[in-house]
Amino acid sequence: MLDVKILRNEYARVEEALTNRGKSLDLIAGFSEMDAKRRELLQESETLKNRRNTVSGEVAKLKKNRENADELIVEMREVSDRIKAMDEEVRDLEAKINDLTMAIPNIPNESVPVGASEDDNVEIRRWSEPKSFAFTPKAHWEIAQDLDILDFEAAAKVTGSRFTFYKGLGARLERALINFMMDLHSDQHGYEEILPPYIVNRDSLFGTGQLPKFEEDLFKLKDTEYYLIPTAEVPVTNYHREEILNAEDLPKHFVAYSSCFRSEAGSAGRDTRGLIRQHQFNKVELLKLSSPETSYEELEKMTQNAERVLQLLELPYRVLTLCTADMGFTSAKTYDLEVWLPESNTYREISSCSNCEDFQARRANIRFRREPKAKPEFVHTLNGSGLAVGRTVAAILENYQQEDGTVVIPEALRPYMGGISVIARRS
Repeated sequence: MLDVKILRNEYARVEEALTNRGKSLDLIAGFSEMDAKRRELLQESETLKNRRNTVSGEVAKLKKNRENADELIVEMREVSDRIKAMDEEVRDLEAKINDLTMAIPNIPNESVPVGASEDDNVEIRRWSEPKSFAFTPKAHWEIAQDLDILDFEAAAKVTGSRFTFYKGLGARLERALINFMMDLHSDQHGYEEILPPYIVNRDSLFGTGQLPKFEEDLFKLKDTEYYLIPTAEVPVTNYHREEILNAEDLPKHFVAYSSCFRSEAGSAGRDTRGLIRQHQFNKVELLKLSSPETSYEELEKMTQNAERVLQLLELPYRVLTLCTADMGFTSAKTYDLEVWLPESNTYREISSCSNCEDFQARRANIRFRREPKAKPEFVHTLNGSGLAVGRTVAAILENYQQEDGTVVIPEALRPYMGGISVIARRS
């Protein structure tokens, strides 16, 4: 949530941010008028309240002296009615202003490149060169079906499109990746492990910014105010909702594995085959709460932590800084990690690491004190994928495929696969 003081005092900055994000200035239309009217009413109401207090004292004196106070009593009632009407108008204006601020995306950090689409994202580094194949590489879904380790047809029968059955060594590979990622981030990178609920309430989704704007992307439980989580970011960020933390407890680092559930409302016709865009998928999520002055240092570390997974798996990737128009609603700056997929001869997103600054913390009211009696300040929240597990499976199948149809297991994963080094079709 944007600080209303920024709208009030730096209106041109907000206009520029919206323009750079490719958003309509209609989002903030009417704010200045509503805000001015609200302050005018508050000032007038305060004047009337002072008058009411004065009249009340005068009435008391007249009654004490057994003098007639009828006119003053009538005036006091009229003043009270006017105050009540003004207070109602103020509440109505505040509700409208609140709705307006809720629809405004985060202001991009000054280091974010200005751009109109994903074509304007800036590549900042690459790791490893894509492998050259002596044969035409297959898509991961073809490899998986040939090896009988993924079954998309059975999942479509049981549930519908964009679901998958993992089987045999496919299921084991998914489980191995989850354990590998969780161990790496908790044991080597210092994150505290969390196993969160998969169902959250509206307040939690409001806190992280999915509600009210993106409700169509969520799965809601019928006749309840509960939703399936789209990412572990939601429950883990809200773990400290409505709390005031101590400065010495920051930064907080959490890692959480969860299944994620997304309706993919706007993706009809895109990535209809394979594991890239599923309604249900597993993800290992990294989350940090930090003080404002260290949050960008923490973003760099988080991104490097996510990169380390790809490096240990020896998967070629690149890192992009997203431009203003391609960033998420809550983000002030985002790095995307894109892994190489040989069959499509392109890089595809496998992780996004974002600094939301105090945008989510304002919505979730997560604060900290620098000293015991100091005024509370909002923390900065950061989140990133470390990594999306299904997409990592896809990347391994495509990058480690062999001409005979088998798939070699990355060396770092073999201890998690019981020493298995190759996936071959069961005879």
